[in-house]
Amino acid sequence: MKIYEYQAKGLFRTYGIAVPNGAVARSPQEAVEAGKDIGTVPLVIKAQIHAGGRGKAGGIKIIDNLEEVAEVASRLLGARLVTPQTGAEGRPVSSLLIEEMLRVDREFYIGLTIDRARASVVLLGSTEGGMDIEKAAETPEKVLSEWIDPGVGLRPFQVSRFCYALGLDGKVMKQMSAVVGGMYRLFVDKDCSHVEINPLVLTQEGRLVALDGKINFDDNALFRHPDVASLRDPSQEDPLEVEASRQNLNYIKLRGSVGCMVNGAGLAMATMDLIKLTGAEPANFLDVGGGATEEMGRAGLRILISDPDVRVVFINIFGGILRCDTLAKGVTEAARELDIRAPVVIRLEGTNVELGRQILAESGLAFHAAGSMKEAGEMVQRLLKTAG
Repeated sequence: MKIYEYQAKGLFRTYGIAVPNGAVARSPQEAVEAGKDIGTVPLVIKAQIHAGGRGKAGGIKIIDNLEEVAEVASRLLGARLVTPQTGAEGRPVSSLLIEEMLRVDREFYIGLTIDRARASVVLLGSTEGGMDIEKAAETPEKVLSEWIDPGVGLRPFQVSRFCYALGLDGKVMKQMSAVVGGMYRLFVDKDCSHVEINPLVLTQEGRLVALDGKINFDDNALFRHPDVASLRDPSQEDPLEVEASRQNLNYIKLRGSVGCMVNGAGLAMATMDLIKLTGAEPANFLDVGGGATEEMGRAGLRILISDPDVRVVFINIFGGILRCDTLAKGVTEAARELDIRAPVVIRLEGTNVELGRQILAESGLAFHAAGSMKEAGEMVQRLLKTAG
């Protein structure tokens, strides 16, 4: 789960990390009041969306006088901001962060994320912080990495080594140690998957301040953090992913043309590999799970065909706890209710497979039944060539 920058900065404050003086505004009038409360110019007006790249997309404006605040706020609020991370559809702007302008001497990138290969948290840092941090990949020697053993946590010597590598002097090193320590406590306490400050700036007055922030949380741990779950804003998420979540389905939108419905993450990965082997691309990851009901099967098919990018639907089920006949009933009922124009390829194996195949055959619907993974892949490939 993602949150807004202003929400991330609220958590940073709780963990002792300095942020600029600012306030949230949801109307032009609130923006003007926030500017007056800050009391200094220039001001920075920042559109709040769940994506990066806002500066280059026109979502961050520097204002030299309070008279401009209402006009800029009116232009941003209600707009859809398109950045490289949002896709062409963009994200709606319903709130703004109004902040003081800082006098910046240096910029850093500091982040914590999970290194799955090493099964540990990794602390990342760079002296190349700011809008062009993506270019750090061109100079990997400038990216610092410090792996944190989950059994012992972040050790003081690691923080010291990290600070020395950034070339910091004693006074700034002490501040950086506090920032990194606060970030790590936040990461662990709130079950985060990613915590990032970019840029973390050293002001001309010698203060380290989080100028921007991004936090992602592990969805599977949200039940432990109702305070974090309350920060969720579904308007920033894919509508199909929101609907799938309501139906207890695991759904992730991708950019291909083959809609996939499976039961089990391993089978889902194998199914997507099969689709790619045919030369096509999956449009989604949709796992109905081992204990799916007929209603979940219907909901899954509704979600698939609601995606305008889907040209072929591929249902690949191995019946265990989820019986093949249960899935077949759900799919046939949904197909009768909905105007399905995309061809549907179905492969069933496992518990009650013959009964499931019989239900599909007697449905009177134009399903394409496959007896094997190979046959299903060939069907998908053939149907894609003829599908509109």
